[in-house]
Amino acid sequence: MSSSGHRVALLVFDDMKLLDLAGPAEVFAEANHFGADYRMSMVSVDGRDVRTSMGMRIPVDSSAASRGAFDTVVVTGGEAFPAGEVTEALASAAVSMSKRAARTASICTGAFVLAAAGLLDGKRATTHWHHTRELARRYPGIRVQPDAIVVEDDATYTSAGVTAGIDLALTLLEQDEGAEVARGVARALVVYLRRDGGQTQFSDSLLAPVGEASLLRVVVSAVMADPSAEHTASSMAAIARVSPRHLSRLFHDELATTPGKYVEIVRVDKAKSLLDLGHTVTRVAEDSGFGTSESLRRAFIAHLSVPPSVYQRRFSSAAGQTRAA
Repeated sequence: MSSSGHRVALLVFDDMKLLDLAGPAEVFAEANHFGADYRMSMVSVDGRDVRTSMGMRIPVDSSAASRGAFDTVVVTGGEAFPAGEVTEALASAAVSMSKRAARTASICTGAFVLAAAGLLDGKRATTHWHHTRELARRYPGIRVQPDAIVVEDDATYTSAGVTAGIDLALTLLEQDEGAEVARGVARALVVYLRRDGGQTQFSDSLLAPVGEASLLRVVVSAVMADPSAEHTASSMAAIARVSPRHLSRLFHDELATTPGKYVEIVRVDKAKSLLDLGHTVTRVAEDSGFGTSESLRRAFIAHLSVPPSVYQRRFSSAAGQTRAA
């Protein structure tokens, strides 16, 4: 770290999420109590103060055009993206700041700002689980990692939604100051240095949408109506009135999966909802169509990166946990 400390510039804008800013800022500020020397500045496109999505005003130190280099640039996220297009001014600000920095990072939907600026072209990246498909659709040159919490590609870093900004900051801190300092900061903030599993476990559904006019719509409806039924390629093809081969082609072209894998995903979604209600893993395995607890466990590991028991401890309601006990 240089004699002038590690200079972190946080690019902020109106309607950004406060936690996207506060989470990483607290990590860097806490690190200073462990001997680090992070010096943070708030930067906006024009140097004017901004307001968060909850209406809180954030004082800004400088404009993106102000002269000076940074060690790290962090672009916050907000509710404006991907609902609207990233403005040319904001994308240009990200480019300008990135050119003067050793590394560039984004939090949550801040990935859309980096993408609009061309800073993620040809790279691996992630964003909030709710928007990973949209990021991939808008910017096909990006290799979107939908389950990742933090993705590092060369000197560019992206993170999943909201609180994942803390994970990202801890990753950067560990690279700068070592594992012991990062671990100490994580303990002080009462967070994990590395959380188990990916962000898919937080999503409300693993299922991609099916078009209204799709031949698969009647098949999908049948599977979702009774996930525990025996859904074979032949039985699903009969519902759609196509051949099994044509059915496989439809699933591949429209949903980028196979009929069997789709049934498994529907069953995982069903299992998640039952675990949320506090049902036992054994009962959930039966009611969701997996049959055995081991089959359910394998599917959860494959799709959510955590076993069902861990998922339930994290997400079932207090009433559900009482019921399970």
